[in-house]
Amino acid sequence: MEPESYNGYTIWGHAISQQDGYAASGSITLGTKLVGGSGVLATCSTEDEARLIGLDWARAWVDTHG
Repeated sequence: MEPESYNGYTIWGHAISQQDGYAASGSITLGTKLVGGSGVLATCSTEDEARLIGLDWARAWVDTHG
C-alpha cells in the first residue's frame, strides 16, 4: 500500500510479517521528518488489514496533534 497525504502530513500503514499473521503499525512524516509512530497496534491475518489499521491510527494522530 502506498503512503497517503492527509492534512499536510504523509501517513503510512505498515504490515510487519509475523509467524501467525501481520502486526499492524502506523507512522507519520512531515516533509522528510518522522513526527509520529505507533508501535504494534494489532495482529491481523492479512497485510491489507494491518496497513488499514495503521492508516486509521495515523489519521487519528494527525487529527489530535496536527
